[in-house]
Amino acid sequence: MNDLPFTEIQLSNDTYIREFVQSSEADEFRWHRDYEDRLIVSINKTDWLIQLENKLPQELNSKVLIEKGEWHRLIKGTGKLKLKIVKY
Repeated sequence: MNDLPFTEIQLSNDTYIREFVQSSEADEFRWHRDYEDRLIVSINKTDWLIQLENKLPQELNSKVLIEKGEWHRLIKGTGKLKLKIVKY
């Protein structure tokens, strides 16, 4: 059973495509940290936002670098969100 609010396809050893759907509940997008640096790039134009630790929410329509251990969360927008994630 998948408790995560996305589906994921692995493209290579360090590159993934994640898709989040509109039907996900907003409370599924909790503050969390990851074990590696990540570069996040939205594949589609979106009004979803990302908020990094101690920063205001920002658009996902440009590249976002999330450092290892940095608290962050998604803020749900409309429609699907499709991200390319590169883990370093």
